[in-house]
Amino acid sequence: MYRILVFALALTLVGCGRDGQLREARRNVVMVEVTSQTWDYRLPWNPGTVSSARGAGFVISGKRILTNAHVISGARYITVQREADPRKYPAHVKFVAHDCDLAMIEVEEPGFFKGTTALPLGDIPELESVVSVYGFPIGGDRLSVTRGVVSRIDYNSYTHSGRESHLAIQIDAAINPGNSGGPVMQEDKVVGVAFQGFRGDVAQNVGYMIPTPVIRRFLKDVEDGRYDHYVDIAIRWMTLENPAMRKYLGRPNDGRGVVVTDIFSEGSSDGILRKGDVLLSIDGHPIESDGSVRLQGQPVQLEEIVERKFAGDPVELEVWRDKKMERVTLKLRPAEMFSMYEILYEPPPRYVLYGGLVFQPLTANLMAVLSGSADLRLRQTYTLFGQDQLYRETPEPVVLSFILPDPLNVYLRGMAGQLVREINGRRIRALSDVEPALRAGGERSVIRFEGDQRPAVLKKSEVDLAMPRIMTQYGISETSRSDSDGRRLAKGTYPRTESK
Repeated sequence: MYRILVFALALTLVGCGRDGQLREARRNVVMVEVTSQTWDYRLPWNPGTVSSARGAGFVISGKRILTNAHVISGARYITVQREADPRKYPAHVKFVAHDCDLAMIEVEEPGFFKGTTALPLGDIPELESVVSVYGFPIGGDRLSVTRGVVSRIDYNSYTHSGRESHLAIQIDAAINPGNSGGPVMQEDKVVGVAFQGFRGDVAQNVGYMIPTPVIRRFLKDVEDGRYDHYVDIAIRWMTLENPAMRKYLGRPNDGRGVVVTDIFSEGSSDGILRKGDVLLSIDGHPIESDGSVRLQGQPVQLEEIVERKFAGDPVELEVWRDKKMERVTLKLRPAEMFSMYEILYEPPPRYVLYGGLVFQPLTANLMAVLSGSADLRLRQTYTLFGQDQLYRETPEPVVLSFILPDPLNVYLRGMAGQLVREINGRRIRALSDVEPALRAGGERSVIRFEGDQRPAVLKKSEVDLAMPRIMTQYGISETSRSDSDGRRLAKGTYPRTESK
């Protein structure tokens, strides 16, 4: 499977013959320099490593700057700089949307915006049309530009979030790691934001930009002062190109419709759609048998209709059910059941420490650090959590992620990497269940795991004596990080980076 890395399109200066567009870019494209800190999920009490990087951004209406979410992820200090201005201005993040890799930053110093004008947003560019990409590549501090041809408009993976797919536009521009967030322009208007590309050993001169429908949705979403997650129709479907299947379902060979194969409980379609329904249209747009609809003359996946909506918005569907036509309406909401697969950036890792045993909720971040040490049953649960709707029974699986060696627990070291089923007879369905369960029971804590008959047993009085020793030895200041601490940033709010 090809691996897509998140980095910006290379920005090598070439003559483009558009002096007006270049002048606008020089005034309004900025260099964004970020000092960030990445949480350590192997040692979740550790604030992690500090690193520095830079990207690009550009001025939009309201004296705001648009950039990529991955440019400012985990930011502790941000500065922005305009070309030909030696001063670096402190900035802070106003909104971040990791699911579509966009962020908005603000500069409080009013003098920064002197001479700038907001870059206007355009439409989706035509295939084979030429676009210009602006930003600040490695190897220099001056604004650079390259030109590329639009080669594909498709529904594609946004690798920063780890689970999201949205409309993306492919262009044949060169790629360099390290610069992201620069505007992609055509005829003096922004038609996209450069954000990711293939590794050089996979494909040459293939880059992607976030198109303006995604940008406009982000800007609309934050108008109420916060960013909410994308909504999802929460179904699986299959194409209806097989004539035998069409005949079985009583559908004419008209090239329309897809078959619903799964409906995710607690999702937007739960209780409204059924397995075997044939979706014929969505909000009046006919659905082709390959799952595409046409928007602005371009074929896109039917999910793109939903992509442009918000929580609570209705969707009207024309459905072929039991060999007759029906019309149904559903209200959209985020697909929270898939949040496990989304990479977390700002929220600190949540954990409970007990006798050197570290309990953590199962997340994409945790799976990344466990890698080969994870129990087979844990890997299977992670893979099938959404697909088999395991969240109905266990909304947040808990893992005995690590064991900090101590005389108290030395014989338990081989148990790390397993899913916790129950503690002291209490079923564990989320991390919030762990501490109450540990306090329950008699003089011993008995921890049982999924599929393993051997429990972990610790004497509570010995744990009480060992905890100060363990915390001092491993430099731990808190025995747990609560749900409220860990989830306060889950919906896209962001801690303000104060300028000193």
